[in-house]
Amino acid sequence: MFPAVLPTYNRADVAFVRGEGPYLFAEDGKRYLDFGAGIAVAALGHAHPHLVEALREQAGKLWHTSNLYRIPGQERLARRLVEASFADTVFFTNSGVEAIECAIKMARRYQYGSGHAERFRIITFEGAFHGRTLTALAAGNQAKYLEGFGPKVDGFDQVPFGDFPAVEKAVTAETAAILIEPVQGESGIKPARPEFLRALRRLCDDRGLLLIFDEVQTGVGRTGALFAHERSGVTPDIMAVAKGIGGGFPMGACLATEKAAAAMTAGSHASTFGGNPLAMAAGNATLDVVLAPEFLERVRQVGNYMCQQMAGLAAAHPGLFEDVRGEGLMLGLKMKVPNTAYIDALRAEGLLAVGAGDNVVRFLPPLIISEAHVREAMALMEKAAAALENQKVAAQ
Repeated sequence: MFPAVLPTYNRADVAFVRGEGPYLFAEDGKRYLDFGAGIAVAALGHAHPHLVEALREQAGKLWHTSNLYRIPGQERLARRLVEASFADTVFFTNSGVEAIECAIKMARRYQYGSGHAERFRIITFEGAFHGRTLTALAAGNQAKYLEGFGPKVDGFDQVPFGDFPAVEKAVTAETAAILIEPVQGESGIKPARPEFLRALRRLCDDRGLLLIFDEVQTGVGRTGALFAHERSGVTPDIMAVAKGIGGGFPMGACLATEKAAAAMTAGSHASTFGGNPLAMAAGNATLDVVLAPEFLERVRQVGNYMCQQMAGLAAAHPGLFEDVRGEGLMLGLKMKVPNTAYIDALRAEGLLAVGAGDNVVRFLPPLIISEAHVREAMALMEKAAAALENQKVAAQ
C-alpha cells in the first residue's frame, strides 16, 4: 500500500513527542540533545516560555483575518525589523522559499519600474540552495533537485562561489540582480569572504543591479550577529529571512530598501496566510529574546567555545575529521568517512545533527544553549567518534 504521507523524505525511525530547551524526548522516553534545531529553526529551543505564552495569548484572541485588513502585529514586527536592519520595509511570508520568491520578483519589478524591463536575469552561485519551488530550484541549479521536473525556469546565470571575475563576466544587459547566501548552508557551511561581498556591492552600485542576500538559514542570530552580512560591513538591497525568525512557528520575511521596493505597488504581490496574527506573535516574541542586551554576544561566546572544542575533537580523530568550519552557532565538521555514518552514530548516543553537502555534518543548536550544553554535546560526539573508529577496526 502506498504511504499515506508522501514518501519524499528519508526519515530516521524516531518520533519526538515533547521538547524542553535544547532537548527533545522520543516516544520511548529517550532524551536527545538537539543540535539540529529543526534545521536552524528552533532558535529559542523547544517550548520556550516567552514564545509559548505569546502564542497562547494570541491563539485565544485571533488566528486569521487575511491581508485585506490591517494586522497590528505585522506593523509592530515590521517596525522592529526595520529599526534593527538596513531595510525600510518588510513583506511577510510563510516560509523561506516564499521570501526568496518575493525577493526575485522585487528585483525584476525594480528594473521594470526603472525603465529596464529587459533586465530580468539574476546571477547566482554554485553550491547555492534557495528552496524547492521551481524558480528557487532554477536559482540553485543543482541537478539532483531539478531532475524530473521539466524545463528549468529561465532567468538565472550561475558562476563559481567566490569568483569575482566570473561574476563580472556574467553581467549582461539583461542582468537585474545578484543573489547570494553570505554563508552557504546546504552545500557544507561555506562563508563568503567579506572582500568578495564588498566587491559584489560595488559592482551592483556601478552597474545598476540589486544585491540580494539569502539569510534564510543565517539570519536572526545564527552566526552571532542579527544577520550574517553585518560582519562584512556590506548591506543588501533585498534580503530573505525565515527559519529562526518565528522560533519554530512557520514564517519568513522579505526585507528591502525603499529604492528596491518602490515598484511593489498594491496588487503586485500577496499572500493569504503571510503575516497572520499567530505568526506575528511568534516573530515578535522571538525578537524580544534575540534583541535583548548581551544575547548575541553570548551566542558569539558559546559559538567560539564550541568551535574550539570541535577543533580539538577533529585533531584527536584525524582518521574521521578533516576540518571545522562555520560562524557562531552554525558549525560543521568536514568528514573523511560518510557524514551519514557519523550522524547515525551521534543519534545513537543521543545527539541530533544535520547533514550537508561536501560530506559535512552541520551543528545548528538552539541559540539559548550554554557552554555546559556544549560540553555535554562534545562528550556525545567523542563517544560517537570512538564507536565509528571501533567499527572501522572491526571491519579490517
